[in-house]
Amino acid sequence: MRNTLLALTLLAAALPAIAVERVDIGNRISENLPEIPAELIDSLNQYQNTRGAGFAGWTTGGCLLISTRFAETAQVHRVCQPMGMREQLTFYKEPVAGITASPAKARRQGFVFAKDKGGDEFSQLYWFDYATRTSTLLTDGKRSQNGGTVLSDDGNVMAFTSTARNGTDRDVWLRDTRTGASRPLLTTGGSWSAFDLSPDGKSLLVAEYRSINDSRPGEVDIATGKLTLFPVDGGTAAFGGFEYARNGKGVYYVSDENTEFRHLRHHDPLSGKTTVISKHIPWDVESFSQSADGSRIAFVSNEDGISVLHVLDTADYREIKLPALPIGVVGGMEFSPDGGRLALSINTATSPTDVYVVDIAGNQMTRWTQSEVGGLDTSKFVTPTLVRFKSFDGRSIPAFYYRPAGLKPGEKVPVLINIHGGPEAQALPTFSPTIQYQLRELKVAVLVPNVRGSSGYGKTYLQLDNGFKRKDSVKDIGALLDWIAKQPGLDKDRVGVVGGSYGGYMVLASMVDYDKRIRAGIDIVGISHFSTFLKNTESYRRDLRRAEYGDEREPAMNAFHEKIAPLNNAKAITKPLFVAQGFNDPRVPYTEAEQMVKAVRGNGGDVWFLMFKDEGHGFRKKPNSDYYGAAEMMFWKKYLLEK
Repeated sequence: MRNTLLALTLLAAALPAIAVERVDIGNRISENLPEIPAELIDSLNQYQNTRGAGFAGWTTGGCLLISTRFAETAQVHRVCQPMGMREQLTFYKEPVAGITASPAKARRQGFVFAKDKGGDEFSQLYWFDYATRTSTLLTDGKRSQNGGTVLSDDGNVMAFTSTARNGTDRDVWLRDTRTGASRPLLTTGGSWSAFDLSPDGKSLLVAEYRSINDSRPGEVDIATGKLTLFPVDGGTAAFGGFEYARNGKGVYYVSDENTEFRHLRHHDPLSGKTTVISKHIPWDVESFSQSADGSRIAFVSNEDGISVLHVLDTADYREIKLPALPIGVVGGMEFSPDGGRLALSINTATSPTDVYVVDIAGNQMTRWTQSEVGGLDTSKFVTPTLVRFKSFDGRSIPAFYYRPAGLKPGEKVPVLINIHGGPEAQALPTFSPTIQYQLRELKVAVLVPNVRGSSGYGKTYLQLDNGFKRKDSVKDIGALLDWIAKQPGLDKDRVGVVGGSYGGYMVLASMVDYDKRIRAGIDIVGISHFSTFLKNTESYRRDLRRAEYGDEREPAMNAFHEKIAPLNNAKAITKPLFVAQGFNDPRVPYTEAEQMVKAVRGNGGDVWFLMFKDEGHGFRKKPNSDYYGAAEMMFWKKYLLEK
């Protein structure tokens, strides 16, 4: 035995070190990435020049604010008629988000927006004034996170969430827009958000987010700062929107109290009566919007990944007939100031996000934007089918299945499994130029599963991966590999996995557990060890993530994290791995990527590594996104397509 150990030690010492070719140029660091061929860049050009337009608010003149990209980042534009010119209003190198338009009765007209630096997510709030075309900083401009803007009907009061007090807790702040004075209103600790200011300006609806399954709603008296908690049937529930009824009668909100799904509800504090408005719909309500006079309310239900729009008369909650909408996913929506029209964003599997306006009384829908798709023929784009497969415990797991068009009978194609992040998120059949390129140009089938722990399928399903159940979601990928092996048109020997954030963890864990059945994998801003992730993620989100992944300070949970960590099991990964990361990522710090790359290479593994110095949790700037996209396709061509 001693001679055997000595021989193994000498052999390990004799192994050559893994050569690393590192390129550090501008904002990009890459290791072991080959030079990207010009012909690949050309073939991707049309797909990478698609863009969408998302609805962001109405103006008093009947124009729409939209978010779209014409250069490198998404900025605010104004459109004043259907299919009209897009007038760009903001011009920044960093993308603009969190757009909140001033109410119709506000004394000043403009909008609030949020902007960070290099993807660090320490967003500051700014006011854009229509009259002067200037922007003004509203928050401290320091290392604080600010967002969730709510404006009073007269525009004189602005409520928002900020970590400015201690960098950890999300407090609710108020700003007097006339004097510019800001003050903290709610500082009880935790993660609080402002939802709605009362029409008389005397109170504010708020909620503390403890986990995706547990929110604590309440009302704050603005004069005294006194918080009164809202009654939650059953003690614990998930809450969505929370607004005062515009007709002056109670509040509307979304919750899953004593039900599997999140329903739209109305509570009348005078009678104590709660009406479950959407109880006949066995799916989650995702969002709602009221007309200014409170006579109408619109809401969107998520029915197996497809959005269904409903508009009701609030007098009796009678459903109002609507024109047919494109089958897809509805984004932001809002009634026009006069309540006669409803603007909303719609995204489908074969077209990027665009803005539509529904005329309620006329039962007509008008398209206001038509975003570019790089000159591609959208009729050739592939729409997925919804499939289900059984997992290890007999549970049915849904997945969206994209199969290339024009295949010969019996032809087997490689497969990509694309795993969403979150994990409390849901993969939806939305437009993806990346997937369409993979289908048309690489002839690769794509499966996008909603493994256990995904939202949209009820709160029981949502909690099936919490804490010590973490590896059960990885077993769902094993079951999907079994399903692939049974499909006559799929090549079980050429399967790749790709995912971002928590999806990146799923990629690494799947490569550890199913190394022999996976050809290659791409981890984008993924978690490689839950304990090191929880230690290094920003303090304002640490406890929120512990609610999902488990508290690493508890010995049993820490031991479990050590056991399942891809970092500690890196020796099991023998197939090519591509790790991509943003240096400024506040959620999953770049150290998660670096330690995983080092561990796999230490075992002789083939690893590509790419990091952008001016990005955070994902790639939001077009040049970076384009470069990563080209590198991804080159990786699949080299490691997945070859038989």
